[in-house]
Amino acid sequence: MTTLDPSLAGIRYIDAIREAMGDALAADPRVFLYGQDIAAPFGGAFKVTHGLGERFPDRVINAPISEDAIAGVAVGAAIAGMRPVIEFQFADFATIAFNQLVNHAATTYWRTGKPCPLVARLPVGGTVGAGPFHCQMPEAWLSHHPGLIVVAPSTVADAYQLLRDAIACPDPVMYCEHKALYNTLRDEADPRRATRLPMGAAAIRRSGSDCTVISYSAMVHECLAAAELARDQQLDVEVIDLRCVRPLDEATILASVGRTGRLVMVSEDWPFGGVAAEVVNLVTTRAFHALDAPPQRLCATDVPIPSHPTLFAAQRPDRHRILDAILQTTSF
Repeated sequence: MTTLDPSLAGIRYIDAIREAMGDALAADPRVFLYGQDIAAPFGGAFKVTHGLGERFPDRVINAPISEDAIAGVAVGAAIAGMRPVIEFQFADFATIAFNQLVNHAATTYWRTGKPCPLVARLPVGGTVGAGPFHCQMPEAWLSHHPGLIVVAPSTVADAYQLLRDAIACPDPVMYCEHKALYNTLRDEADPRRATRLPMGAAAIRRSGSDCTVISYSAMVHECLAAAELARDQQLDVEVIDLRCVRPLDEATILASVGRTGRLVMVSEDWPFGGVAAEVVNLVTTRAFHALDAPPQRLCATDVPIPSHPTLFAAQRPDRHRILDAILQTTSF
């Protein structure tokens, strides 16, 4: 059972990420962690690596305050046969490392035939008051580049399983962990024992027949809440969690829209050139004749992220706006 109630007991999203790294470090001597202030005693800006530095002092390593240097070290270590897991304090600052990530990590295998098995952990998404430099969603920037895998776990089980899979993957993986879920999302079940889906597979979080709602990361929970609200309107809504935005699980998306005839695509990111646009394009080009209504795309308002709590809340999709989009497409 997954819950967003922080008062309940269970394994937190942040715990699952930490345990995935700890288990990988214990299982494979090639794995090491590298990032700003991640070693003992600090354990990272969000304490995600807390305790790992004490357990693995030689392989949990503090880095200089340079994302470009962090990513460059990881690329070199990966090519040399190591399994680096790097942490950027905020996903926004991955922009500083773009040369290493998109010009080197993404293309190394294509250019040289050598794998580049690195994982970049990117704390993504909005938190109230953090403003435009600490709240962005980078998945569209990164998924544009062939050679990078981009994952975005929305559950405790996926936070663990997708990270373990990412560390074992021979390709570079951008692991987008949502800051707002760190301490609020809990699950009573051990994520190690959860049913494992392949890294590129989407998950149907709720089955339905009237409309398909697709999202990923923290916004999946708003979609599930909207689907429950839609029950009061006698609507049966299917919710799909992409889990991985590059590659997309096209088969699951097309099969669902083929059953429901309607699509609402929800993203916390901005609309222009985003993952939502890619999903809508997929459906309109390959499932056009199955559609009973125009697809709806619901994203963040196309402005820089506000710091003020009221403006911040107004900028992002929520369950009520998602419900309105569901009602619009089902009443077409």
